[in-house]
Amino acid sequence: MLPYLDDFLLYLKTNNYSEKTIYNYERDLKVFENFLEDSSFSFDKLTKKEISQYKAYLTSRDRKTVKGTKTGEKLASWSINRMLSSLRSYLSFLLEMDYQAPIPPEAVKLTKTERKHPQVAEFEDLVRLIETPSVLESERKIALRNRAMLEVLFSTGMRINELCGLNRNQIDGSGRIFIIGKGKKERFVYLTIRAQQHLEGYLQTRKDNCPALFIPYSGPNVSKKNRRISANYLQSKIKFYREKLRINVPTSAHSLRHGFATYLAEKGANPAAIQILLGHESLSTTTRYVHASDRYAEKTHRKFHPLAKPSKR
Repeated sequence: MLPYLDDFLLYLKTNNYSEKTIYNYERDLKVFENFLEDSSFSFDKLTKKEISQYKAYLTSRDRKTVKGTKTGEKLASWSINRMLSSLRSYLSFLLEMDYQAPIPPEAVKLTKTERKHPQVAEFEDLVRLIETPSVLESERKIALRNRAMLEVLFSTGMRINELCGLNRNQIDGSGRIFIIGKGKKERFVYLTIRAQQHLEGYLQTRKDNCPALFIPYSGPNVSKKNRRISANYLQSKIKFYREKLRINVPTSAHSLRHGFATYLAEKGANPAAIQILLGHESLSTTTRYVHASDRYAEKTHRKFHPLAKPSKR
C-alpha cells in the first residue's frame, strides 16, 4: 500500500543503518499501512486530517499490531513519536528521490511527551543487585555467568545488546574493550578490576569453543556453535533479582547504564567523558542519562546554597 517502501528500506541499508533500525522502520510503517487499510484511506490522497486521525489511532487501545491483532494497551508518547518519525523519514525519502508525496514531512507533528521524575536506584541497591546471582543462583556456572554479565554492564555502561553481542576475542586482559555500538559507532569501554576478576572467574568454567562471550547452558540452541545469551533472558533475570531484593525503583539493564552515568557524574566525572563512554553523539542526550539522585541533589543544595548557613539575627 505504501509506494516504494522496499526502495526506502534498501535506501536505509545502503546508508549503513543497522538491521535492527531497519526492522523498526519497517514495523512502524506496517502499522501505518494497517491504519490506512482499516480506515479505507488512500495514501496518495493523504491530508493533515488523516494524519491527525492516525495520531488518535496510535493513542487508542484498539490499534492493531504489525500482525493485525489488537493490543489492548496504550502506547507511551515516545513510542508514538518514534512511529511518527518513521513516517516522516519515509516521506522525506519520497521527496529526496523525486517521488510524489501527498504531504510534506513537517506536516507530521510529534506529540507532547510526558515528563517523568528520573528514577535511578540508589548506589547500594545497584551493588546488591549486581551481587545477587552469587546468592540466588544454585548452579555455580550460571551464578558466575550472570554475576559477570551484571558486573560488566555496570563497569562499562554499555547497552544490553552490546553486551550480548560480545565475543571472547574482544577480551584481552587489558580491561579495555573495543565495541561497535548503536548506529555502528565505534568506541572503547573499560572494565574495572572487580569486573575483570568476575569475568575471568566465569571464563575459567568455559570448556567450549563458542566465540560468544556469554552463552546459554540449556535450550534448543545449546548445541549450536554460534549460540549466545539473549537480552530477554538477562532482562527477566534482573527483574527476578530486583523483586527478590525488594528494590522499589524499577530497574533493568538500561537502568544499570543510567546508574553508571549518574554515579560517575556524582563522583565529578566530566560530562564530555561520560558522553564518549556511553557512545552518544550529542551531549544533550548524555544529560538525560545523568539523573542526580534526590539524596545527592539535597546534599548539593545544602552545600552550595548562598543562604545555607543559619541566620545570626
